[in-house]
Formats: sequence, structure tokens, C-alpha cells
Amino acid sequence: MTINRLTETANLVDALESKWAGTKWSCENELYSALDWKDDNTVPKPTEEEINTEIARLQTEYDAQDYARNRQEEYPSIEECVHAILDDDLENLQILRQAVKEKYPK
Repeated sequence: MTINRLTETANLVDALESKWAGTKWSCENELYSALDWKDDNTVPKPTEEEINTEIARLQTEYDAQDYARNRQEEYPSIEECVHAILDDDLENLQILRQAVKEKYPK
């Protein structure tokens, strides 16, 4: 799924790249009114409502994975996991992972 990682919000470009991949278009400012749908497309230009529906779908999908992104940031690193395995400290590793899972539930 493509979404603007800086703003964490889906936009017109994300919607077009997701649902209308392979089509040709240009848009100078992410506004539907500025969307130039190229004549050689085999599919008709989507309506503003269709694009807004896809934006909402992408945003919902992205928001639903917030817990996973938060977990990934706080889980022990690969290096920490390797050290725990080599040092036979898997119990402590599991405790750390469980704490993160409880902090960010699904």
C-alpha cells in the first residue's frame, strides 16, 4: 500500500497509483480539478467520488496497521535478538516483546 509517509495521510496520487495503476495522467497539485486524464487510457477517468472512496479505503487500511508500526519501532533489534539467543536469554527477550505487544494491542 502506498501512502504519504511524511503526512501519514492518503491523497489523490496514492489513490490513482493504487486503484488505477498503469493509467496515464498528470496532476500539478493533488486536486481533482487539476487531474489531466490522458486520452490513451483504456479506462475512463474516475470520478472525484471514486477517488475519494479509494483515499478513504487506503487511509483506513493504513490506520489499522498503526499498532504494527509502533511495535516494530519498539521491538528488540535483530542484534539484540541474536545476542539473547547466543547468551541463552530467550526468556528476557520474550518478556520485552510481550511488553511491547501489550503496549500496542491489535
